[in-house]
Parts: sequence; structure tokens; C-alpha cells
Amino acid sequence: MYDYHVHSLYSDGEYFEPMLSAAAEAGVSAVGFADHCNLAGDARRRRERARYGRNFDLTYERRREALAALDERTDLTIFDAVEVDYEPGLESEIDDFLTTADFDYALGSVHYVDDQHVFSYDPFEGGEAARRDFVDDYYETIVSLVESELFEIAAHVDIVESHPALSGMTTCEHAEMVADAFEHSRTVPELNAGRFDDDDKPASFHPEGRVFEVLLERGVEFTLGSDAHEPGDFAERIPALRERVERFELEPVCPL
Repeated sequence: MYDYHVHSLYSDGEYFEPMLSAAAEAGVSAVGFADHCNLAGDARRRRERARYGRNFDLTYERRREALAALDERTDLTIFDAVEVDYEPGLESEIDDFLTTADFDYALGSVHYVDDQHVFSYDPFEGGEAARRDFVDDYYETIVSLVESELFEIAAHVDIVESHPALSGMTTCEHAEMVADAFEHSRTVPELNAGRFDDDDKPASFHPEGRVFEVLLERGVEFTLGSDAHEPGDFAERIPALRERVERFELEPVCPL
């Protein structure tokens, strides 16, 4: 059981030792720490970086030193990874950073489109037409992320389904266009359990519903990620991932 999507105190997660202990107790044999990073340089995005703790481009070398020390004190395999906020137009900046930093692998995420975030605790202002337009824009951005070939993994590719105002607006057309992109890219989607134990969220896994069904039909492979931010996250999410892998007879892949 390799978990390629875990966060630490270097973004919005917890200390390394309790995270590793909890992962081992849940039966995980390898952990990929993939802390949040946003590379946009405008003033608005700098404020967002501070708000959501996405300054990992300034601290990744320190975390790398910490991981090297941890590697000597644990039986788990530890991967040095990153989760980067993707937006069209930032490809050059992202490429330069990933080339320089040389992580084991990189996840790309779409957490916002223009000024609207997909976090469920950020309200969505606008009527049904605005919501549908946003979901269209979101999936077009996911396709751009995949086609950029910048990342080994695309994280939680239908995360709009976790937002109460956007849940249920993913269409078959959205699912087909996402699957088309993955079929022609080195980037693979993850099976993400980051919402499994959140009872107030509409979606339990990402992808789920239409997107998951179409990716399965196309034979697209997945990596596995708990998206754990706290030690307690592993206890329910890892068994849930195992059950889903067994139920759908998946063969998870390695991004390395």
C-alpha cells in the first residue's frame, strides 16, 4: 500500500512523526509527502498563498533535509513530492520550479478558477448558469493541466463534486473530455480518499460518479492517495482505498 498524497507541517498538515506512525499503523508501506505550492506572482495570489499555506517553493529544501533524517529512523519508504496549484499561463514558472527542485514526482491540482475556489467552505456567488459555466471552466482547466505534461499525477480531478453548490453538475461530456486527455498523456489521475470521512461533503472519493466510470471504461490507471492532513485521517481512508481497489479490481500504478 503506497500512499502518494500526504501533507505535512510544511503546508497544511501535521508533524512528520505522528503522520508516519499513523500511516504505518494503517498498513501503509510508503508515504509521499506532497505539500502545497502556488507559484503565481500577482498580489492577489500572494495573499492566497499566505491564506492557504502554499509557500512550499520557499521551504522545500528544508523539508528535504528533514525527510532525509526521517528516512534513517523509519521502515517506511518516504517520497519527496509536491502538490502544485495549476492554472493556465503558469506553465513556464511551474516547469522551471519542478526542473530546479527535482522532486521524486509532482502532483498538479486545480483548486481555483479565476477568483473562485472549489473549497467547500468558500461560498459560491451566482445562479445556476454561473455555476454551470464555472464547472465547464474547471474541467477545461483540468484538461489543460493533463495536456501540459508537467505532472506525474493529477490530483482529485473532479473536486468540484465536493462543493455543495457544484455537486451534480459534472456531465458525461466533462467525463469524456477528461478521459480523452488522460489517454494521451503521461500524467495519471489519482484515486483520492480525501473526502471519504467528511460526512458533510457530497463526494466521498475523487474521482467518483461519471468521471470515475468513464476512466474505468477507458482503462485509465490510477495512483492512490489518502490526501491525509492529520494522523487520524489514515485510519478510515486507507481501508476505504483498499476496499475500492478490490471492488473495481484496480491495479494502482507508481508515478516514479
